Amino acid sequence: MPRTRTALPLPLRPQWGRQAIKLSAMLAIGLSCSLSIAGKKPYDYYVTGNPDTPVLIATQPSTPSLVLMGGGPDVDEAFRWMITRAGIRPGTGGHFVVLQASARDTYGPYILFSNADSSTTAAPVDGWAGGASLGLTSVETLNVPSTGAANDPTVNAIVARADAVFIAGGDQSNYIQFWKSTELDHTLQGLMARNVPIGGTSAGMAVLGQFDFSAMRGTLDSSQALADPYNKYVTLDPAPLSLTGGFLTPPALANTVLDTHLDSRDRMGRLITFTARLIAPTNGRGCTGGILAAGSNQANSARGIGVDVEAALLVQGNGPYQPYTARRVTNVSTVSESAVYFVRPLQAPTLCAPGKPLSMSTVEIRKLGNSNTVFNLSEWTGLTPYYVDAVAGSLTSSPY
Repeated sequence: MPRTRTALPLPLRPQWGRQAIKLSAMLAIGLSCSLSIAGKKPYDYYVTGNPDTPVLIATQPSTPSLVLMGGGPDVDEAFRWMITRAGIRPGTGGHFVVLQASARDTYGPYILFSNADSSTTAAPVDGWAGGASLGLTSVETLNVPSTGAANDPTVNAIVARADAVFIAGGDQSNYIQFWKSTELDHTLQGLMARNVPIGGTSAGMAVLGQFDFSAMRGTLDSSQALADPYNKYVTLDPAPLSLTGGFLTPPALANTVLDTHLDSRDRMGRLITFTARLIAPTNGRGCTGGILAAGSNQANSARGIGVDVEAALLVQGNGPYQPYTARRVTNVSTVSESAVYFVRPLQAPTLCAPGKPLSMSTVEIRKLGNSNTVFNLSEWTGLTPYYVDAVAGSLTSSPY
């Protein structure tokens, strides 16, 4: 029977703090269904729309597209941007695949429909992405909770034909443990090589940098990270740090570590710590195990990007010899600042040792708090910088 949404006063934009709802019946005169084959296969599969509709995209993407979403309520415009960047237009059809490692599908109706009436033609309202109105014909969600599932041929066949892929929130340690160095990893690498748009929110965003906070032993807050950059909970991937061997590592995010929920969980201190850990020891400064430099040299300097809740950074390539650029979007209904922060230490840490509080001066921060400014991600320009220091494990001024 159709799922009733009229009783819900809030839009169905997914937010991973809410209880997830699994659709199990036909919706909207047969255009949408959701099914699970849990117990029969090592994965769960849900589909909204018609994945068998032929896709006739005339112009395939020629440059990469990435969405870095900070968590909380998902950003409608970011999904529309991914669909458009994929080359999907009315009449072309298109497959959108969502990946997760825990069975809590809610994405299909939200991405495909334009409103609570399951419209596929109306202009989308706040809380709905409206993919069908843009030409999208299916949203397929895969729960991939093991290496066996990540190596499953059917899982990889579904992902391989995707026109856009989004990694949901959850626990990034599962993504590293279950997906890294599997067939799913190889399939995703192949999609990136073809410039298929890739995005993620919360844990799904955390695994998109060249270096990832892997959360293999759990999470930690800023005060813990600053008090000891080698706290047992500061687990980075690849481990040990290396310029190769990471999980997804899109070129646009070279030398970069990411963090999410930056404002609501006050994570700037730990993002600064993660970035410091990337800096190699030299002349009595730096962090043991680091492999990059401090400073402004784009070829080898350590960088971090932090994204607030209900914010998304849209990263795109612009053709040969052109820089990667990025802009921020959020929802019209957001109640937070929904900013993005670009972090770059200009000086190597003076103290970065196990059991010792971090000390590092001149940490450059650039804040993107509007949707009009375009940030040059390759040259790290387009916003006025400000600076903070870490002294004995404390930041000397507000980093926000």
